[in-house]
Amino acid sequence: MQISALQAFLIGVVYYLGEVGTPWLTFLVSYCGLYRPLIGGTIVGIILGDPVQGCIIGASINLPYIAFMNVGGAAPSNPGLAGTLGTALAMAAGVGPSVAISIAMPLGLLGTLIWIAHMSIDVLFVHVCDKAAAEGDIEKLAFWNLWPPQIVMAIMCIVPVFIGAYYGADVVTDVIAKLPENIMNGLQVVGGVLPAIGIAMNLRQITRQGSLLYFILGFILVMYLELPMIAVAIFGVIFAYTYTSLYMKDGRV
Repeated sequence: MQISALQAFLIGVVYYLGEVGTPWLTFLVSYCGLYRPLIGGTIVGIILGDPVQGCIIGASINLPYIAFMNVGGAAPSNPGLAGTLGTALAMAAGVGPSVAISIAMPLGLLGTLIWIAHMSIDVLFVHVCDKAAAEGDIEKLAFWNLWPPQIVMAIMCIVPVFIGAYYGADVVTDVIAKLPENIMNGLQVVGGVLPAIGIAMNLRQITRQGSLLYFILGFILVMYLELPMIAVAIFGVIFAYTYTSLYMKDGRV
């Protein structure tokens, strides 16, 4: 599959809009949506003309990140870049989900470097904002707090993805085609193990005190009452909203 310049640019925009700190979309759509490989990969699939394959590859890449979370300022990896550029390169090379995971995981580490560089540059704007706040210049404060950081972030997100998707797709395709069979088998094995790690991390959180009962309830709904997963998911959303509303109403955090 050949990725055009426009498609590569749009994939970069998807990555940018899903990054933490973009104000153009809601937090639910950006960080909780496009930042996740399942959603980002599906959007990339739409851009490349095959949303089903994009969803399949994105879902596979999402598995190692299923228990992913940012703790403070620490970001061990970047699911956004792994999901967008990883899906694009995998679709361009025509590889299966297991190999796609092996391609995407190093990209997640690259995304962390991009994030650190972006945050380091943004420190410069903080000093300008401090000066504007001391002068009482609200318009200058708002400008330097929004536009320069977002311009830098857009450049640092869109440009690498554009270069990787537009120029790297052929390279990845050629490399995959020339790899010996035993190496390809090794990539598939590694790609099959990584999702297990993500699922294991997720199960470790589920089995903690306070969460295990909900897991058992979901298990009963699926296995014994034979409810479809979508119905259980909707039930879970309603239950979580109700529980949270009552919990917060008592003033507890």
